Amino acid sequence: MAILSDFNEDQENNNCCSPPPPSGLSFNGVLDPSNPMGFLESAFSFVSENSDMFKKGSPERKISSLVKNIRERIVKEEEEKEAAKKLEEEKKNKAMNKKLTPNKANGLDMETHSWGQSLQEVTINIPVPQGTKSRDVLCEIKMKNLKVGLKGQTPIIEGELFESVKPTDSYWMMEDQKVISVLLTKCDKMTWWKSLVKGGPEIDTQKAEPEPSKLADLDGETRSAVEKMMFDQRQKQMGLPTSQEIENQEMMKKFMAQNPNFDFSNAKMM
Repeated sequence: MAILSDFNEDQENNNCCSPPPPSGLSFNGVLDPSNPMGFLESAFSFVSENSDMFKKGSPERKISSLVKNIRERIVKEEEEKEAAKKLEEEKKNKAMNKKLTPNKANGLDMETHSWGQSLQEVTINIPVPQGTKSRDVLCEIKMKNLKVGLKGQTPIIEGELFESVKPTDSYWMMEDQKVISVLLTKCDKMTWWKSLVKGGPEIDTQKAEPEPSKLADLDGETRSAVEKMMFDQRQKQMGLPTSQEIENQEMMKKFMAQNPNFDFSNAKMM
C-alpha cells in the first residue's frame, strides 16, 4: 500500500525531471528589402503550418487591421519627425535672428575676437599667441571687406563689412606681441553697425550709447547728429514721434495756417 507522502514525493521528482512545455516556435527568415512580399509569404506559410489561423475565422480581416495599424504608426512617426525638425529649424532661426545686448564698447565679444564702435570708427581686438611679430600678421582692409589672421593659417576674420570704411584712414598694429588691434574709419558717421561683418551675430543698436565724456569733444556737426540720434531712440522707445516726424508736423501746421481754404480732409502725413 502506497503512503501518501511517498506518492507526493515521487510525483514531485517526476515533475522536476520532465522537460518544460514548449513556450513557442521560432521562425528563421531573412528579409530582402527588394522583395518584402517574399518574406511575408514565408512567414504566412510558417504560421499556416504551425497554427490553425487560416483555417477558421476571418484571417484577412485580422491581417488588414494589422496592416492598417502599422501604416497609421508609420504616418504618426513621420509626422512627429517632421514636427520635431520644424521646431528645431524655428529655434535655430530664432537664435540667429535674436539681437544681442552690445558690450561696453557698443560691439560684441566673440570667441576669437572682440569689436566695438563709436559713430566715427570701429575697433577690433584679436588675441594671438604671445610673441607674434608684425611680419606674421595678414591684414587686408578694403572699403567693403576685411581679412585678418596669421600668415599660412585660416583667417580669423574674413567677410564683407556691415558698412563701408575708408581704407586710407584705417590701420592695424600689434600690441605687446599678443593682440592684433585694428581701427576702421566709418564712411557713414551717423550709423551704428549691427554686426562687424554681414551674416554675423547682430547687436540691438537701440542699446548702443556713445560715451558721455566724449560727446563734448565732437565737432558741432557730429555732436548734433549724435544728439539727434539719441533723441530719436528715446522717442521710439516711448512710442513718440521722432525729430523728422515732429518737423513734418510743424511744416503741415504752417501750411494749414497759410492756406485756410485748402481741403485737408484727404491729406496724409508722411
